[in-house]
Amino acid sequence: MRVIEVGVVKGNGIGPEITAASLLVLEATGLPLRWVPIPIAEEAIAAYGHPLAPEVVRQLKAVKVTLKAPLLVEKQHGRLTCTHEDGSEITYPSLNNAIRRELGLFVNPRRIRGFPTISGAHENTDVAIMREITEDVYVGWEHRIGEDAAEAIKLTTRHASTRVARYAFDYARTAGRRRVSSVHKANVLNYTDGLFLDCCRCVAADYPDIAFDDYMIDAACFLFVRHPDRLDVVVTANQYGDILSDLGAGLIGSLGLAPGANIGESAAVFEASHGAAPDIAGKGIANPVALILSGAELLAHLGYRREADAVTDAARAAVGVDAVRTPDLGGEARTMDVAEAIARGVRERMQEAP
Repeated sequence: MRVIEVGVVKGNGIGPEITAASLLVLEATGLPLRWVPIPIAEEAIAAYGHPLAPEVVRQLKAVKVTLKAPLLVEKQHGRLTCTHEDGSEITYPSLNNAIRRELGLFVNPRRIRGFPTISGAHENTDVAIMREITEDVYVGWEHRIGEDAAEAIKLTTRHASTRVARYAFDYARTAGRRRVSSVHKANVLNYTDGLFLDCCRCVAADYPDIAFDDYMIDAACFLFVRHPDRLDVVVTANQYGDILSDLGAGLIGSLGLAPGANIGESAAVFEASHGAAPDIAGKGIANPVALILSGAELLAHLGYRREADAVTDAARAAVGVDAVRTPDLGGEARTMDVAEAIARGVRERMQEAP
């Protein structure tokens, strides 16, 4: 079997700890994985003088798939400008945003799946959120108006809306899902969210085997909390998707249980849905499950479905044991305790006959 190169961005805050845990688990599959460290943020500044230098972008594009730990983003001061080889410049609102857009990543799939004995009333919740990540207000086009006002532009295009809608319907069909719901606020944002909704409706017509409906974002939040079974695959704009997926993570028990990915035409970056949690960095108590599950999604993306299922099933089984729960889940386990328990489960599953 050929060597499988995977980029690794260890991040900061709790990033290095949960990265080490995740690599341990993925190596337990027995796949010939070769980790390719990629410097971003402080490491990239030290090496290239910029947190996302052109050299770093080239590395990310060359390796094609990357496991990325969370990065610290300072409130109100996260903007950065990237210079391209042709001399053009683009300013992004954050480093995470810059990575996605420099690589041409356009959809952020986040699966919110309940855990037995942890998620309570949301134990059976299973909602896949498809978040468009190239536009909306998160594009970062904003400016001040004097000292007492500021304005942001909400960008919605037919191209981006249609592309993410088609991805959502393709995902639903491939995964055997029954319904796609468009989430918006078209009753107020008639033009922008109205265009997004229209694009989803047009795409839905090409998938008669998949049911389609739509909800306003506030109604969708209510349904998520009270009637999650009415949501299956959700396709939505950038900001709504970010907020809705964090709500879902809270409902199933912790942000530490919610994996994520960023998918493009020629590159993909897999990351947990949570942030860098600097308040617990270095304490060895961070929950690595979300990044481990993101690693499973990475394996599935590469076509290693059996190994991906082994990681997912082992992770879900491990956190069902009280002794393997980190403090965010009410336990006392340490980060590497969780990783080692999951790795054992992976090895056991891989020894079973396929």
